[in-house]
Amino acid sequence: MQCSWKAVILLALVSIAIQYTAIRTFTAKPFHICPVPNPLNCGLGQDVESFDRMCDEYPYFNYNSSRKTHILILATTRSGSSFVGQLFNQHSDVFYLFEPLYHVQTTLIPHLSPSRYAVERRVMLGASRDLLRSLYNCDLYFLESYIKPQPANHTTDKLFRRGASKALCSMPVCDAFSPSDGNIDEGDCVRKCASLNLTLATEACRERRHVAIKTVRIPEVNDLKALIEDPRLNLKVIQLVRDPRGILSSRIETFRDTYRLWRIWRATGRKPYNLDLTQLTTVCDDFLNSVSTGLSRPPWLRGRYMLVRYEDLARNPLQKTKEVYEFLGLSLEKSVVDWIHNNTRGNNDVSAKHKYGTLRDSAANAESWRLKLSHDIVDYTQTVCQHILDELGYKAVNSPEELKNISLSLIEDKTFIPFL
Repeated sequence: MQCSWKAVILLALVSIAIQYTAIRTFTAKPFHICPVPNPLNCGLGQDVESFDRMCDEYPYFNYNSSRKTHILILATTRSGSSFVGQLFNQHSDVFYLFEPLYHVQTTLIPHLSPSRYAVERRVMLGASRDLLRSLYNCDLYFLESYIKPQPANHTTDKLFRRGASKALCSMPVCDAFSPSDGNIDEGDCVRKCASLNLTLATEACRERRHVAIKTVRIPEVNDLKALIEDPRLNLKVIQLVRDPRGILSSRIETFRDTYRLWRIWRATGRKPYNLDLTQLTTVCDDFLNSVSTGLSRPPWLRGRYMLVRYEDLARNPLQKTKEVYEFLGLSLEKSVVDWIHNNTRGNNDVSAKHKYGTLRDSAANAESWRLKLSHDIVDYTQTVCQHILDELGYKAVNSPEELKNISLSLIEDKTFIPFL
């Protein structure tokens, strides 16, 4: 059945009216983000009128750009992101979450493998952006759809790395520790705190002036464009990069089963015919695409993007942290400075060697890959990743002798000035 010209005109008028109404709604109350009633996310049983009252009673639902700065640490696995996350976790006014997108991945793509990464990673981007937007608005109930088993009465003990967040291990979320306890060990938090109450966690989030989230599950800064352009979020991105040779070396040591063929290549000097090269090429391609976007300074990234090399942070952690905090407009608290001093001087203790640990000799760790990779693997990596190595200021190794000569620095002095 064909539509008459009258029906077509009518549909066009209705469409214009809807768009006009939407525009008027956003321009009349541009920053009002009081949540819409959602029976899945809120078990309080409010009707529409009670939600209206809640909007009046709780002013934190109104966006105030001078009050909150949201921070996203954009990284890849084994790039030093856990260390960078702790630089914000130690701040008393920052609500920090460690890899909440882990739950999105395990729910939507539970068997994600590096060989399928280039295709399947796009599947979760939409869900990830929605979750990030909710978390930055301190709606932790949105997580419940992705936590398995689903929380009962907004309570769960399955939140990934809950103990990595000080805010989730202290009052009002957990009463097992006092403010005088200082740094709380992640394991102690898991053992001593009761199951996580997401309602209390939401309250703790709203009490903090800033929200910081670390993720290794967003491939490129381009994938965050919709969130960065959202004026309600006031989102700033710290993109952490690391020498791909260092990333590969760390992954070979940490993910032994996944990178078993790389270990065989390193030990025998013969590259396996079935080696999964996307485990390397994906990292370099993502870095190149993302960094190229950031350094091209598009208008939507003005004042929103800062590029940080892990090696610069490792060699001079306090100075680099000051630069990052200055870009974000945050005050550098004594607690952050103390944590840096206590976690960058090295330690022979077993706990310092935990794969997700942050206690280490940061300067020595920055180029430790030179003692762990064979020259043929390094040479291959340099060939595959040449463009991003040049872009980021990492020098090539030309011989096995240069590879082991630690006194010969492979990092150019290079300053990446934020686009302000």
